[in-house]
Amino acid sequence: MYRNIVILLIVLISNYCFAQSKYQKAINAQIGYAASFPYYETEEDFVDSGIFLQGEYVLKVKTWLEFKPYLGFTATTSNGEDLDGNPINEKSEVTALFLGTKLRLRAPIRWFAPYFEFGIGASIGNFETLTSVTDVNKSGIIQHIPFGFGVELGRNNNFDIGVLYLVQKPVEQVIGTAVIGVTFNI
Repeated sequence: MYRNIVILLIVLISNYCFAQSKYQKAINAQIGYAASFPYYETEEDFVDSGIFLQGEYVLKVKTWLEFKPYLGFTATTSNGEDLDGNPINEKSEVTALFLGTKLRLRAPIRWFAPYFEFGIGASIGNFETLTSVTDVNKSGIIQHIPFGFGVELGRNNNFDIGVLYLVQKPVEQVIGTAVIGVTFNI
């Protein structure tokens, strides 16, 4: 019995090794500047800043459509000042791991391909939004909606520059990022 199971596994694995996906696959690594701010407008204008890291597994369905599961990390902290440098007690901080999936619609142009992407995901971490109208301090898992736009550059569109937003309605904050990325075909 054990021998039959081993032979069956070898046959199944060897058949899978020769199978070819009809989708082009790639890994996209991104790094950027993150800025978190309240979802609702407040009396004081402030932005808390930090870092953004993200990795995506890219499945190119068509030349104009990509399916992108992603995993990333962001951390922002407050410096206690508004945009004019005046001290404030308001903040919008986040330290979170996030994951989800996005669809990217792109113009299939070599060297310069503009794109728009959107999706759904979950953030896992610590979130704090403190303003004159909001007081949220939450740890755990929340839903977010990612959307962004940018341009892919290079002969094979292997580099991208863009802006990505993660709207986190349960904690009443938005994370905006300016990112650069590089894509490696696999």
